[in-house]
Amino acid sequence: MVLATAALDGTPGARTVLLKGLDEGGLAFFTNLGSRKGHELAENPRAALVFSWPSLQRQIVIDGAVEHLPPEESDAYWEGRPPGSRLGALASSQSEPVASREVLERRYEEVAARCPEGGGVPPRPEWWGGLRVVPSQVELWQGRPDRLHDRLRYRAVGAGEWVVERLAP
Repeated sequence: MVLATAALDGTPGARTVLLKGLDEGGLAFFTNLGSRKGHELAENPRAALVFSWPSLQRQIVIDGAVEHLPPEESDAYWEGRPPGSRLGALASSQSEPVASREVLERRYEEVAARCPEGGGVPPRPEWWGGLRVVPSQVELWQGRPDRLHDRLRYRAVGAGEWVVERLAP
């Protein structure tokens, strides 16, 4: 899914992230909280998500508030990640400039050397965790001939209450 955020000054940011959970509470993903998206969401805890299927002429856009997942959920996901992914997360200062690919690979090797074979990977660092987008608005878009697309917006109006509106294409 594409995650769109904005800094306090309005500067937008968008990137693709992996949807890792969907339930009645919202849509979850995991990240380095010190990354650009982590900083933007700390400053401005609202986001938009986009799922797009161009060949089907379909799209879903979700807007909502962002909240942190409980630490135990982040711990459980961290522990389930492949060891190499955990080492990569520990080695990378996500979104920060890095001098070269070699520097990044050297950092990975240094982190791996601190984790002896069979000794496991260190526990989840505090700067890495899960976030959930709690939808306040969901728009379903279906492409149609002559630009007469179907757009249905579901808008939260209260606890468990949604209003459905047809939008002009």
